[in-house]
Amino acid sequence: MGSSVEEATSGTVSESERPLGVGIVGVGKISEQYLATLPELPNLRLVAVADLNEARAAEVAAEHGVVSVPVEELLTHPDVDVVLNLTIPAAHVEVATKALQAGKHVFGEKPLALTPDEAVDMLRLANERGLRVGSAPDTVLGTGVQTARRLLDDGVIGTPVGASAFWASPGHELWHPAPAFYYQRGGGPLFDMAPYYLSALVTLLGPVVRVSGSATRSNRARSVGSGPLAGTALDVDVDTHVTALLEHASGIASSITVSFEVWGSRHPLIEVYGTDGTISVPDPNRFGDPVEILTRDDREWREVPPTAGYEGAARGYGLADMAHAIATGREHRASGALAFHVLEIMDAVLRAGHEHRVIDIESTVERPDAVPEGARPDTW
Repeated sequence: MGSSVEEATSGTVSESERPLGVGIVGVGKISEQYLATLPELPNLRLVAVADLNEARAAEVAAEHGVVSVPVEELLTHPDVDVVLNLTIPAAHVEVATKALQAGKHVFGEKPLALTPDEAVDMLRLANERGLRVGSAPDTVLGTGVQTARRLLDDGVIGTPVGASAFWASPGHELWHPAPAFYYQRGGGPLFDMAPYYLSALVTLLGPVVRVSGSATRSNRARSVGSGPLAGTALDVDVDTHVTALLEHASGIASSITVSFEVWGSRHPLIEVYGTDGTISVPDPNRFGDPVEILTRDDREWREVPPTAGYEGAARGYGLADMAHAIATGREHRASGALAFHVLEIMDAVLRAGHEHRVIDIESTVERPDAVPEGARPDTW
């Protein structure tokens, strides 16, 4: 399974380096970040937007000087080369599959799909059509995770032995005005937040070969905390506190905890432990926070200047990286293969927790190429 997924996302398309026409499906909250970044990326050009909320789509289109069209029309629009799929998780595969059938490349928000089985046919279709599938999170391409990777690859902390990752909050209903989907299938802290942390761990330490885990939820009553739906009760259909132990192909062990049950914590986000020191990796939900390091010869934490990664990156850089990869015939970094591997890990963690066993991971993926120091889309 692993090799076929990698082939499905490597792509063989060769095009001149002209800006790719982008059509956005879904202009909810997360679209604001992409829309802010797209004008800064010279190899991308926003063409059209679509949303089930047609009034919202028309408002966004007018603000950005593009057209608002129905979803089906956007998927076949002659000026759209790539569909940026920002729909809710339950619609990711359906929209992406229709876009691929229409001959469009696809870059989507995480997770890639609700289950690995749902993603396989989509990736196979992309391979058959010679099209690219990319997926968030592209935060791993910023100077934060990339600088940590550079330190690791340069042997600054010796031989890596282990790593830990942690993210927790009381729940997204405290800030999101329409958070119901976070508590439905494809949501929860695992599918919503773990992709940032698992993508970082795979980028740093390589693919995962087996997992064990624990997944549970409390009986705490939840309700929308702000906006027009404030006070509306939320049904919880997902596990809200998940912990996993991961074994990487390299033999390194890492652990991850993600939770919607924690009111406060001082636990570090990601740390990588080596025979000669520790790297404190910044928030993988952000692109460029500083990296810190402590070594056996310098027992005080010190900040490390950026030495790799896209400078000033924000959401959309993974799509720009994919566009450049299409033009130059190389593999893109925020790939469907990486997203599939992360998806299989998450699916296995839940099964391992519910079934009280260790599960082998069938897929694999190469560590994406490092992003060199000083890289910027406007210098390609």
